[in-house]
Amino acid sequence: MNRTIRRASVFTLLLVLALLVRATWVQFYEGRALADDSDNRRNAIETYAEPLGNIVVAGEHITGSARTKGSDLAYKRTYTDGPLYAAVTGYASQAYAPTQLEGIYADVLNGTDPRLKTVTDTVTGKRAAPGNVVTTVDPAVQKAAYKALGDKKGAAVAIDPETGRILAAVSTPSYDPTSLTDAGTAGEAWTRLNEDPDKPLTNRALRQPLPPGSTFKLVVAAAALEDGLYGSVDERTDSPDPYPLPGTSKDLGNENPSAPCENASIRVALQYSCNNVFGKMAVDLGQDKVRETAEKFGFNDEEQDVPVRAYPSVYPSDMDRAQTALSGIGQFDVTATPLQIAMVSAAIANDGELVSPHMVSQVTDSGGDVLEDHDEDASTRRIVSSSTAEQLRSAMRTVVEEGTGTNAQLSGATVGGKTGTAQHGENNSKTPYAWFTSYAESGSNGKKVAVAVLVEQSDAQRSEVSGNGLAAPIARETMRAALQD
Repeated sequence: MNRTIRRASVFTLLLVLALLVRATWVQFYEGRALADDSDNRRNAIETYAEPLGNIVVAGEHITGSARTKGSDLAYKRTYTDGPLYAAVTGYASQAYAPTQLEGIYADVLNGTDPRLKTVTDTVTGKRAAPGNVVTTVDPAVQKAAYKALGDKKGAAVAIDPETGRILAAVSTPSYDPTSLTDAGTAGEAWTRLNEDPDKPLTNRALRQPLPPGSTFKLVVAAAALEDGLYGSVDERTDSPDPYPLPGTSKDLGNENPSAPCENASIRVALQYSCNNVFGKMAVDLGQDKVRETAEKFGFNDEEQDVPVRAYPSVYPSDMDRAQTALSGIGQFDVTATPLQIAMVSAAIANDGELVSPHMVSQVTDSGGDVLEDHDEDASTRRIVSSSTAEQLRSAMRTVVEEGTGTNAQLSGATVGGKTGTAQHGENNSKTPYAWFTSYAESGSNGKKVAVAVLVEQSDAQRSEVSGNGLAAPIARETMRAALQD
């Protein structure tokens, strides 16, 4: 009898110990995971119990918080000029995970970042007052780019080449983040936006790499000058017109068959956008040398944070010589974001040095004390020599003054640029992409800006689609706003 009681007691004790172990596991290990689960409504209740901190443009809040009615979520996010700044702010939603700056700085904006806690907050356990995110965006430049893009599907990025500050990041068609903030109505807006074939939630400025077309010729030209393949932009190249693609029976010709592209110098080849010159130049350099230069500019960077993580722009590997030739004119599998193409022009404009682009100037606490200073922390790296940069600026000026980019001319400023028209669809069956990238310097105040514009789709006839016709005028208005006093 005693043996039976002892066995039952031991078994019961083991059950109690197992229960204690399981309870401890759930409380201390799984408890954190459950607390952090996005479906845990307590998190949303806590986040929206008080007004959020704000995202700031030129000293003005472009976000806010409004009191809700009949909900356990006390506040919801609001936006001033939401569609204008959507590519910068993203959205903070009671129903969906935050995106863009709202997502990256969620802890700062909702007061849970440990850097915000005061001694009093620590003692009382109270959530700290939320901080703010101060952007580098210039509202005049942002508005000019947004207005110029209009109802076209596309994007524009403007960078101050001397500081790396992103002055504008626009993606169209846009959307109003306010439509996604209220849990009661966000679902309908979410469905509508995701089913829209124009994909307004896609940030085309930072996160949709597409073939850059002839704007990539600037990278190939930089590689040729840096490598010493050609000594200057005015030296004649060895370039038959058309250029027979190696290992194939096909020729690489030019959009304008009467252009003086045979054996053209880099200056003339950029002026007339000669495919034969840059296709052969890429083959002569070899894909490794072109890739090395492209990667210096930022291609193939998997962690390009501004601080929003941009999708990587790609210069491919393992190409044959014909594919390498096509990569030299920004085709085959070469892709780039408008941010990346703006970075190319920014480095050229800044005497060959690239200052890391960023759209956040400072992150502050509620009292204005700086937690992060991205202006001070911006790094600078040399991409090409000062001589190469000066020669490319000169050739880019020729493009605007008397070449394929005349629609970017701007009174009172020195402007250089490069057009691009990239094939779209199998056998170029769809409307081509129109690109323009440029730099400008004011003759009166010395201000500088680098711009890249992509028009992915417009209502123009296919025959009218060109970088000069569609993208250059948008770049011109963006540069005009950036250079004003």
